Amino acid sequence: MTERRNLPIGIQTFEKIRVDNCVYVDKTQFVAELAKYKYSYFLSRPRRFGKSLFLSTLRSYFEGRKDLFEGLAISKLETEWKKYPVFYLDFNVGDFTTEEGFKKSLGLKLDEYEKIYGIRNPNATSPADRFSDLLKSAHEKTGLQAVILVDEYDKPLLNAMDEPNLVDRFRKILKSFYGVIKGEDAHIRFAFITGVTRLDKVSIFSDLNNLNDISLSREFTAVCGITQEELESNFVPEITNMSEDNEITKEECLALLKKNYDGYHFSQDTKTDVYNPFSLMNAFFNNSFGSYWFSTGTPTFLTKMMRNIDFDYTSLENEIEVGRRTMENYRLDSQNVLPMLYQTGYITIKQYEKAFDSFTLGLPNEEVKYGLYENLVPLYAGYNGKTDNIEVLNFLKELRAGKVNEFMERINNIFAAAPKQTNQKKYELNCQAFVWLIFKLMGEFVLCEVQNGKGKSDAVVWEKDAIYIFEFKMDKSAKEAMEQINSKDYPIAYKNDGRKIVKVAVNYSSSEERLTEWLIEN
Repeated sequence: MTERRNLPIGIQTFEKIRVDNCVYVDKTQFVAELAKYKYSYFLSRPRRFGKSLFLSTLRSYFEGRKDLFEGLAISKLETEWKKYPVFYLDFNVGDFTTEEGFKKSLGLKLDEYEKIYGIRNPNATSPADRFSDLLKSAHEKTGLQAVILVDEYDKPLLNAMDEPNLVDRFRKILKSFYGVIKGEDAHIRFAFITGVTRLDKVSIFSDLNNLNDISLSREFTAVCGITQEELESNFVPEITNMSEDNEITKEECLALLKKNYDGYHFSQDTKTDVYNPFSLMNAFFNNSFGSYWFSTGTPTFLTKMMRNIDFDYTSLENEIEVGRRTMENYRLDSQNVLPMLYQTGYITIKQYEKAFDSFTLGLPNEEVKYGLYENLVPLYAGYNGKTDNIEVLNFLKELRAGKVNEFMERINNIFAAAPKQTNQKKYELNCQAFVWLIFKLMGEFVLCEVQNGKGKSDAVVWEKDAIYIFEFKMDKSAKEAMEQINSKDYPIAYKNDGRKIVKVAVNYSSSEERLTEWLIEN
């Protein structure tokens, strides 16, 4: 095994990576390309994809830190290395629970720069007015226009998603604040704004008509993340160590890395695959193909939204076609969750159809697929958040052993402990979803609302030695559910399959708040 190198796990500062001699995938060619023009840019990428690191790289460049860029692509392109006044606003940290807390957090960021440039106009009370004065003062004192770098502009909005009134107040503050970028254009050399989503981008930046959105730009598809070429040229020692530690060939190692962490596309260019850099670094550090992206936190508002609007979770197994307008815009009151799923990294572009300017979306890789399903399971079981009660491995062991009754008992215990539901249609949909997700996590083939015989069965699961047909009822009886399976002849479609057919009829009692009975027939 070769000597372990210094991997930049959790490090989002370009200076620290260079000073500490960490492994660095050179993205400075993009810095050179962007910095050529006096433009304002916007970039949307999922969390943990390197937005903060790229913004930090821009910061070091505009601060004239030539020493940090020795040996990198930009060192052959840049000759001036001017030191601009840089305003770096990081919304990864701050109090976003109240309007007052948000204003205070924004004010503290401005305080730092007012100390540098020696200005504080008592008549400038709003963050926008103070920011405006700062840009003018910085230009006057340095003789150079300012550079504005904003990291995670949408963090306050995403944190307040469950409080629409608070989101509106935050939006008004931000709209006024970012309006300064257009109003003080004469004092600005360059601006770059990042975020996870384009959430309400139009309303927040509506006055900033010179903002160039490069999120779907083919030219900048690999500005964040790691391409296949970058993986194979920058991480040879890590790939060697990982293959040796797991007793597989390098080719098998590369195939597993691709299966688990690759598959992202951020433009019409679907030939350039992009890996999740956070997951890759952790996989190399641990020499294990684990699930790392989800361990850093999943936005619960997104999974709750999917449940609340009855999102067709099974559609994630297929590819979904949408127009460019759907990709670029998202409103808080929208019933279409696809733009948010794309922007937050849960689905990605699989194909682009030039004739219709449309995109086909789908799950990028195995890490995202199973991580998303795992986070949806407790919600469809009736819980508001993740619970340790649901251990998929136990379901798998029982079913593989043919213990269908024990399998149902486990489901019953989960539903019995969860908040109760009385809406019959909602309950049946949640049952379908829960069973579908459990079996998907177990690695089985499962479909819901399957056309069989004379009707549609609620769920059908294909296991190695058996096919399970599920029918769910609420406040009726398991007998009635079984009669429906038989009268509509659901099993007929599988009579020549050769596997055992197991019929499972289930009833849930809203008064007793549990599964009161189920019948199992082979």
